[in-house]
Amino acid sequence: MNLITPENLAVLDHLLTTTRSVRKRLDLTRPVERDVIERCLEIAAQAPTGSNRQGWHFVIVTDGEKKQRIAELYRQSWYGYNAQRTKATAQSQATPEEMQMQRVISSARYLADHMQDVPLLVIPCIEGRAQDPTPAGQASLYGSVLPAAWSLMLALRARGLGSAWTTLHLKYEKDIADLLGIPDGITQAALLPVAYFKGDDFKAAKRKPIREKTYWNGWQT
Repeated sequence: MNLITPENLAVLDHLLTTTRSVRKRLDLTRPVERDVIERCLEIAAQAPTGSNRQGWHFVIVTDGEKKQRIAELYRQSWYGYNAQRTKATAQSQATPEEMQMQRVISSARYLADHMQDVPLLVIPCIEGRAQDPTPAGQASLYGSVLPAAWSLMLALRARGLGSAWTTLHLKYEKDIADLLGIPDGITQAALLPVAYFKGDDFKAAKRKPIREKTYWNGWQT
């Protein structure tokens, strides 16, 4: 397949620029088929991995009681985090950036309140623990699972499913590991709520011009 035709590039560019963290537009009533998830995971397994170790694992949670417990822990973490953020920004002015952040917070609060209602939760994991504090150690561990998790999100998006990148459950990583039987030598990297999304499409997000953050042959200010 020739991916660099104008038609194919347009499709790929649209996928890459419109894969959003979906929260309020998740369809909480429509079931997610197991075979669709399994196919997306097969695609995710083609992502790069350090030394080709392929040490990733994906824990899929559909059990209602387990989702409820994960949601409770996630909510505790989210509301604690939001309270700290609110206190830290109490005196901030109503800039366009802050107004956009308030919309993000509203969306994030909705997800926290409805996490147990999402049809399916995915926890990407990697063999090993984040005990090496050096940049090389951290990059090696998380760099071996995050590309696969992002590929999973792209594959889901291409099939009409939304997901959101979340990590606040990691405050209670041990509790969730005990709940799901995740071994001690495994690190949870994220929590992805997954559901079909409402509506037809997404738009590209507003971003700062990347040329302002791109440097050739050395850092420039």
